[in-house]
Amino acid sequence: MPGKKRIVITGLGTINAVADNVSDFAAALRAGVCGIGPLNLFETSGFRSQNGGQIKNFAARNYIPRDFSLKRMSRADMLSLAATLAAFSQAGLYPLPPQLKEETGVSIGGGSGGLLEAEFFYRDYLKKGGGHVHFSGLSSVYCASSADRIASTLGLSGPKATFMTACSAGATAIGYARDLIVNGQARIMLAGGVEPMCRITYAAFNALKSLDPGVCHPFDRDREGLSLGEAAAVLVLESLDTALARGARVIGELLGYGVTCDSFHMTAPDEKASGAVRSMRAALSDSGLTPHDVDYINAHGTGTPVNDVMETTAIKEVFGRRAYNLPVSSTKAMTAHTLGAAGALEAIVSLLALQHGFIPPTINYRNPDPLCDLDYVTDGSRPADLRIVLSNSFAFGGNNTTLILGKYDEKGNWNG
Repeated sequence: MPGKKRIVITGLGTINAVADNVSDFAAALRAGVCGIGPLNLFETSGFRSQNGGQIKNFAARNYIPRDFSLKRMSRADMLSLAATLAAFSQAGLYPLPPQLKEETGVSIGGGSGGLLEAEFFYRDYLKKGGGHVHFSGLSSVYCASSADRIASTLGLSGPKATFMTACSAGATAIGYARDLIVNGQARIMLAGGVEPMCRITYAAFNALKSLDPGVCHPFDRDREGLSLGEAAAVLVLESLDTALARGARVIGELLGYGVTCDSFHMTAPDEKASGAVRSMRAALSDSGLTPHDVDYINAHGTGTPVNDVMETTAIKEVFGRRAYNLPVSSTKAMTAHTLGAAGALEAIVSLLALQHGFIPPTINYRNPDPLCDLDYVTDGSRPADLRIVLSNSFAFGGNNTTLILGKYDEKGNWNG
């Protein structure tokens, strides 16, 4: 990519249903650990499903120092701040030098925000006659609160943005962060996504009958739907020049991304896969790569009957005959579908796969579907010398984002 500013990742942080740190997450992915099980965060009786990828026994003070106030923070705010501190620490930027605060920004994808706290507020104060209502009890309800809390807590005054493009929000936030650095509007960006579980979102997916009553099994013939989960996933992005100048360890490289829209349906994907195809092709074009360069696809792979066929169709359209020899997997069978955080969480999955040389499995797969006939890596994790990973995020409303991540190559010899 001659003449193009190279954007690298120097820090990762995540809390999700299978692990509360990056090291344990890598081990869990390799082992095929399933984090989906019975929920206890809210009442689920009467729903189609009672399972999900809940972060159990989350205690914010295990991750956030006491010199940071947690007052008026939602679960989303605390999860995202915890992941941010972990990412900053790995990048060697915690505490952040004062001279970098004006040049460091925040780009976060999300969805539910503080709706869980709003549900508790309604239950405890309004329904039970709790007295005078103070706005401060609802100050973290809005989705942008998490980016606000990260920036204000750490004193960051660079660009700040929140994306709410449903399941592609975390991936879109990463792409936007890349653009800000390339265009000289930020030196360092915290980018990722956060999604807490809440009863409103869970009820909505149940009403759509899109949840598997048990545990999701993507690309399986008998799949019945997705499993909902929660997570925070944050990456530290900076230019390669900035990273090398400060002696940072480079984890991987963001080579390109693509964003498209189906303009088809609010909740269903275009069965012809036009938006997904254009998203992958846009990402390849942005990165200067060809379909032949991709070593592994981290699929959106939700486990719904329509989505998995659509994505399979899209992969065949983009990669042609090579699609049948290209490893594909969905890690949502382990982490569940974390909506606004999913694209960022799976960017971390992709980077860990590149870094540690393995392809995570699509667990829970039992019966082949003739309409889903690719290599979905179903028999445990697979050792692989990966250089390029393509990660898909296809959301409600036809919001599609594809990221392309690469193993760090000092010379940048990605396509030859």
